[in-house]
Amino acid sequence: MSKMNWRSIDLNLLVVFDAVMRERSVTRAGRLIGLSQPAMSHALNRLRHMLGDELFVRTPDGMTPTPRAEALAEPLRNALSEMQLALEPLTFDPQGSGRRFTLGLNNFASVVIAPPLVAAVFDEAPAVRLDMRPSGTLDIADCLDRGDIELAIGSLEAPGERFRSELLLEDPFVLVMRSGHPACKAVLSAETLAGLLYLEVSSSGEDTAFLDRWLAARGLARRISLRAPYLSTRVILAQSDLVAIFSRRVAEVFARNFPLEMREPDFDSPVVRTFMLCHRRLERHPAHRWLRDHVTAVANALAKIRPEHTLVQ
Repeated sequence: MSKMNWRSIDLNLLVVFDAVMRERSVTRAGRLIGLSQPAMSHALNRLRHMLGDELFVRTPDGMTPTPRAEALAEPLRNALSEMQLALEPLTFDPQGSGRRFTLGLNNFASVVIAPPLVAAVFDEAPAVRLDMRPSGTLDIADCLDRGDIELAIGSLEAPGERFRSELLLEDPFVLVMRSGHPACKAVLSAETLAGLLYLEVSSSGEDTAFLDRWLAARGLARRISLRAPYLSTRVILAQSDLVAIFSRRVAEVFARNFPLEMREPDFDSPVVRTFMLCHRRLERHPAHRWLRDHVTAVANALAKIRPEHTLVQ
């Protein structure tokens, strides 16, 4: 086989390959990069002929990549990402930029960090677009590697040397209940805690089993009456005698907007650590540095704020 002349390759073909690899559908890939289905099929056929491989096989699950395509996917994606970054301006002008940033946020970041971050970003860069995605079902490392998200905020520390992480906030856990709940004034002994009815958050991603272990060591157990998604818990707690366990700053946000109170357990709880995570290839990129600086500034401001909603004593 003769050596391939890489100078003759149309780089648009590689963009088509990457889009099909991401979407596993020619139609969806075409919509992603703005090409019609005939144009996509023509580009794929050219690429197949050039590489001497079928690359994608149509199956009931979509366009399944061949081993050759799997081997090409990561290096080509990295190369395209590097090219895109290299072609961006050497400086970032927030006032004049219409750039889109894609972020992955866990529940804590969505409730606590996202609102002040959005306000700070749009105040300085009104035309910038933010795409904030829930990270609970995402493989964060894979998404950052592929460039599907550019920044993640959550409890995940750097899963490898290719990532940069920064600790943003630390929070203990508190009990949350409706205002006027009998436990608002009660001594939170082990027996009292075991006698409460608990709402367990089904999508929090936070480990609240520390209370179960503490009670089990005393021959007691927690009674979980309801499991519910994160965003429904505030209304349920405000209208029932259930209690729930949340990290402190999330509880403060909830208590500012709903008739809820907080109680600290009478023992040291674990600490929830929230990190900002990005790929090291973006460390020196002006636009990303600007966004990371805003995230850090928001976290620093939150760390200095005294609780507005005092814990019930």
